[in-house]
Formats: sequence, structure tokens, C-alpha cells
Amino acid sequence: MATDTSLIETDFSVAPEVGAPDRPAWGAVLSMSLGVFALVTAEFLPASLLTPLAEGLQISKGAAGQAVTATALVALVTSLFVSVLVRGLDRRWVLMGLSVLLIVSNLLVASAPGLGVLLVGRILMGIALGGFWSLSVATVMRLVPEDSIPRALAIMFMGVSAATVFAVPVGSYLGALIGWRGVFVAATGLAVLALFVQSVTLPPLPAQGSARMGTLFQVLARPGIGIGMIAVLLVFAGHFTFFTYIRPFLETVTGVGIDGVTAILFGFGLANFAGTYLVAFVIERSLRLALILLPLVMATLALLLTSFGGIPMMDAALVALWGLVFAGVPVSWSTWITRSMPDQAEAGGSLIVAAINFAIASGAGLGGALLEVSGPRGVFLASGLILATAVLTIISRVRTS
Repeated sequence: MATDTSLIETDFSVAPEVGAPDRPAWGAVLSMSLGVFALVTAEFLPASLLTPLAEGLQISKGAAGQAVTATALVALVTSLFVSVLVRGLDRRWVLMGLSVLLIVSNLLVASAPGLGVLLVGRILMGIALGGFWSLSVATVMRLVPEDSIPRALAIMFMGVSAATVFAVPVGSYLGALIGWRGVFVAATGLAVLALFVQSVTLPPLPAQGSARMGTLFQVLARPGIGIGMIAVLLVFAGHFTFFTYIRPFLETVTGVGIDGVTAILFGFGLANFAGTYLVAFVIERSLRLALILLPLVMATLALLLTSFGGIPMMDAALVALWGLVFAGVPVSWSTWITRSMPDQAEAGGSLIVAAINFAIASGAGLGGALLEVSGPRGVFLASGLILATAVLTIISRVRTS
């Protein structure tokens, strides 16, 4: 039986219907940034705690890596359908409810006796992550006047950069001091703080929006958009094939202990923070150059680590350079969305969220399987090949104007 997708309404076009406030609610914007910080911190923790987590639950590192896969798959589905599921509900309560899910997720992981409870906790994390991200941009647009939206979005996305600096190296360091379970308890405290600030600062946000689920399919059918989404998937899959299993590589190939792992990951985070700002200069020069150059450098780094990894100082420098370069990937593809479909930027953003989470799931899943068969070098080789395929796809098929 045919289904008329035009009957399904979502929030993909909130902006045209929203009456912007006269005064910006900066406290509420900061609460959104704190929420993003708590979510992304919890999302990244398994990458820094993979080894002790696997040992604590008496499972393989590849199996532990599937916790990342589960989170991403659920976030993918949630990002596409959350607006339908919460249709009619005040967005303030929805966002706070997603923060509650994050708290429950962290507590489940912290107390997990085995792989089953770990996966349940990370599934809840996926719902919170996909839902919050899908609603966040539209929410921020309702918190400030139109001329303050770019600044407000920049403040919110600072939460991502901060989590990149904080989650992986600090998670690794704290894991050595208080154990991986203690780290997830600490992440629970961060989520509680985010929920409290949201409860104090977020104003009522009644549901709005009249766009259709069919908009997603209409946007995908536009020339060049579908292949662009495939390129997004390939770039992020290449990154997360690498990033999810970076700790086993540093421990077994580079040969560093916990202090070395923490220092290298901290370098990655600092470089990633800096790269968020530096990429703007490349995009201003040429968006197409940014789209091609960033995955090309990442592919080269993955292949260099595969072939020559094992020297701590060199590996640290290459991992830091990866962090610097990858920081520009989300920024450049978000810019591509605004230029390729300015009339449907919300729908394009939803598709990007879905593509990224599918890439995280597939990259982490592939990496886990390869880790069991060929070790960390095989994982990094696959990452480099995926990224090289992305570069060829972008050069040959992706339009930037």
C-alpha cells in the first residue's frame, strides 16, 4: 500500500514560522552549549576507555567498540524521526527529557555487569544524542533575534570543541585514577549540571513547524545532493574507523603507556580546538579546496601511521595533525549545505546528522571486525582507503556551487 509522506509533519523548517524574541536569551543558549558538551563528552568516552572497559567487562576490544556502533545507529534513526515522535510537545520539556536520558545512560554504563547492559545504556545515549542534535539548531534560532543567530550557534558549537579537548584525554587520565566506571559517574554529574541549567534558563518553546517528511526525499533527489551525502558518509566513516580504535593503536603499535596515551590524545584535542577556527581561512579561499584537502590529508596520515607508526614522537605529531584537520570537516560540510540548498538548510542538516551517525556506526563496526583479524594497523589502513575513496568521490562528483 502506498504511503503519502506529505501527511507526516516534522520540524525541518522551523525558522520561517518562528517569531524571534526581541532580546537574546543568552543563558538559554549557554545551557544548550552545556548540553552539547555533556552529550559529546559521553559520546567520546568509549574511545579513551576502550581497553579498561573491555577488560572490566571481560569482553574483546572489538566487542566493546560496538557500543559506539549501537549509539550511532540509534542516533541515526532518532535524528530522522524525533520531530514526528514529539510532535506537539513543548521543546523545553523534550530537551530536558533527552538530558534525563543521558543521565540514565551514563548510570547504566557505569554499573554495567556485562555487554548487554552496556549496549542498553549506549542505546539510550543514541536517543539523547540524535534527538538533541536534531532539535538544537531550530531551538537556538528561537532563543535570539535573527541578527544574533550566527553568534548563538557559534556559542552552542563551542560545546563540541570543548568536549573534543576534554573527553578523550581527560577520560583516559581519569580512567587510570578512578577507573572507567568512575569516569562515567563523573559524566553523569556533568549531565545533571546541564539538566539543572536548562531547567533554569530555557523558556517555554511550544511546538512549531509545518514541513513534511517528504522534504527529505525531495532534497535528496536534487542534482548533486545524494552523492554529496555519500561523500559525507565516507569522510566520517574513515575518521571513526580511525578514531574509535586509536587507543589500541597507541598501546600496541606506538608502545606508550597510559601517560603517553593521555598526552597524545590531549594533543589531538587541542589541535582539534584550534582547527575549528583555522579552517575558516581555507573555506573563505575555496570551499571545494577544503572539501578535498581535509580528507586527503587524513588519508595520508592514516597510511603513514599504518606504514611507519611505532615512533612515539612521530605518531603524536601525526595524531595531532589529524585532530587539526578533522576539525574543519563538520564546518566545511555544514557550509556546503547552506550553499547547496539554502532554501532547505534544516532538511539538509537533518540528512547530515543521519549520514554522520551511519558513518560512525559503520566505521566503528568495520574497525572492530578488522581489529580482531588484522590488528590496529589493518584498521588504520582501512581508514586511509575509505578516505581516499571519499576524495575521489568529491573530486569527480560533488558540486560546490
